[in-house]
Amino acid sequence: MSRSDSRPPRALPPRSPSRAAPSATLSPAAGVRHGLARIISKRGYCSRTQAEVLVRAGRVSLNGRIVRDPETPARLQADRIAVDGADIAAAAPVWIMLNKPRGYVTTAQDERGRDTVYALLADAGLPWLAPIGRLDKASEGLLLFCNDSTAAARLIAPESHVDKTYHVQIDCVPHAALLQRLRDGISDEGEPLTARSVALLRSGEKNAWLEIVLDEGRNRHIRRLLAAHGIGVLRLVRVAIGQLALGELAKGKWRQLAAAEISALNSTPA
Repeated sequence: MSRSDSRPPRALPPRSPSRAAPSATLSPAAGVRHGLARIISKRGYCSRTQAEVLVRAGRVSLNGRIVRDPETPARLQADRIAVDGADIAAAAPVWIMLNKPRGYVTTAQDERGRDTVYALLADAGLPWLAPIGRLDKASEGLLLFCNDSTAAARLIAPESHVDKTYHVQIDCVPHAALLQRLRDGISDEGEPLTARSVALLRSGEKNAWLEIVLDEGRNRHIRRLLAAHGIGVLRLVRVAIGQLALGELAKGKWRQLAAAEISALNSTPA
């Protein structure tokens, strides 16, 4: 076989939903109450942490009354919320995908001054969006953001078992027995690390590309699983979440999801 290069294999095409999809809005009922800081975040004004600061500073009113407790119950649609006297309305649901480059951390602010994924969205004119799950600094590929925290929590919950597909370049050429051991999984620091599937995509003289599918994700899951077998990771690219594929989206670029894509993400039973 020819030497394996640094280009990841072509990302998977989108799969067709296997059943009728529910509503794309994924919004909780208007009457459900959550803490005020969380509601401010869900309305797309700022992050929940920033909202807590605003509330404690006495800059937020709920139905005309200043409140200082970020956990004060409020409703997403029905209650009137103002910051510094200006009403903030509930933002329409916004979902985007970003092709995250290597070298960015998945956080809004980094105490070590590293570049964050929000730098790639700085001039986009978007409401506040939270990442759905994370990719570590050295990892690349599909990263989702939305302003619907309930839907986001559902997608990343372990019991949802939403598939995440990765193309991983490793520093060796694996034999069949090694691939099977990866599929069997390990226990690392008391955590089970398994993969739904592991397949060889292509190999060269000294390295290879694997396709690894996880249906739950733990911190540095793939890197720890491979390291336990003495395998180093050269590149790690997430190419799909559920039925949503990265496709041809350029590195460092983003796009909004269509309603059908949001519905497809929500089609996996919890």
